[in-house]
Amino acid sequence: MTPRSEPAFEAPWHARVFAIAVAENEADRLSWPDWTARLATTLHDCGLSQSLDGGDDYFLAWLDTLESMLVEEGRIDHGEIELVEAELAKTHAFSVHEPRSVQHVIESN
Repeated sequence: MTPRSEPAFEAPWHARVFAIAVAENEADRLSWPDWTARLATTLHDCGLSQSLDGGDDYFLAWLDTLESMLVEEGRIDHGEIELVEAELAKTHAFSVHEPRSVQHVIESN
């Protein structure tokens, strides 16, 4: 087996979002079939029908999906993740296919 010459994730926060979803699944707080169905819906709703390369647009959809699930379960408040997304919006150039919550933060600044 040949070692990869490039990182598995494009940005460190992509790996963190991925790790949160995996940890939630391993702790039986997130059903993987439910997660994949919800993520597919988020990607569709965000207009992300093109081939995704694991960049910001894809992991912003992961973040948006995680937020909606955690808010529904009462584990976080809706605005908690938006604050993090606002900081990401200031430091990264996002594509036009961002989740709505990030678009809203960028448009309101």
